[in-house]
Amino acid sequence: MKTTATDPAALPLTAADPLRLTLVVGSNRHGRFGPVVADWLLGRIRDRDDLVAEVVDVAEAALPMSLEPTPEATAALSGVTPKLARADAFVVLTPEYNHSFPAGLKNLVDWHFTEWQAKPVGLVSYGGLAGGLRAAEHLRQVFAELHAVTVRDTVSFHNAGASFDDRGALRDPSGPDAAAKTMLDQLVWWGHALREARAKRPYGG
Repeated sequence: MKTTATDPAALPLTAADPLRLTLVVGSNRHGRFGPVVADWLLGRIRDRDDLVAEVVDVAEAALPMSLEPTPEATAALSGVTPKLARADAFVVLTPEYNHSFPAGLKNLVDWHFTEWQAKPVGLVSYGGLAGGLRAAEHLRQVFAELHAVTVRDTVSFHNAGASFDDRGALRDPSGPDAAAKTMLDQLVWWGHALREARAKRPYGG
């Protein structure tokens, strides 16, 4: 379909336009806790006027593990890849499985390359005593290889199940809310800087 000058999708973004953020929910395990954390995080994102969010959920993507361009893979990617491609920034939410991040999340990452390039990534983790931080540190190495920029500060939930009540609300939101604000502030700074840079000079990595 042709776009015209009046089509918002055809207009260049300006510094005043909110960043398009894709939240990646990285767990597909039965009985996972990730949606509870994701709902809390989306609330923090939607409180801001400098971010517009959409979600990619690994559990709903149903990507094959074999990186072959089959019709099934193409169909699954059609609901995922556009959300990654149009994002200015990402937040990746991960649990920690065996000192690292889940295979389903790695599979989603590996199906894509240019979609991550020259874009910032914020990391939110949850788990037991370690709070998923080992998974987050492993993700930093993966995203560096993909020419993405992970922001310095993270949000982590130690003993995450005890941090939320039965309604999915944080028992003590002060610390996590402050950590989320810091991470999202950094993400917004990098998101605008890299969006402007990509507009001026396409990334050649």
